[in-house]
Amino acid sequence: QVQLAESGGGLVQPGGSLRLSCAASGSIFSIFRMGWYRQAPGKERELVAAITSGGSPNYAAFVKDRFIISRDNRKNTVYLQMNSLKPEDTAAYYCNAQNFRYGMDYWGKGTLVTVSS
Repeated sequence: QVQLAESGGGLVQPGGSLRLSCAASGSIFSIFRMGWYRQAPGKERELVAAITSGGSPNYAAFVKDRFIISRDNRKNTVYLQMNSLKPEDTAAYYCNAQNFRYGMDYWGKGTLVTVSS
């Protein structure tokens, strides 16, 4: 079992920045595809960004060029640097660890990001 703990959420003004972190327990972090998802009130959860075990990122179109996902396998941590935040980025952000080859799919409890003036 892998536990994921997100941190770094909060209230920020439009145009501001936040960096989310997700720390994973255990010693097999490097085998996971890591993803950040978000869910706004009344909406479905959606993929924001993901990074493969090899370090290749991909982004949803609505955050491309504003957000950057990265990972540090030595620290068992994945990051989401969020810049130029907009009110529509307001949501609960969830960390996900996947390795379907081994039937693994884990979620964190989420961290709330509010973009408002």
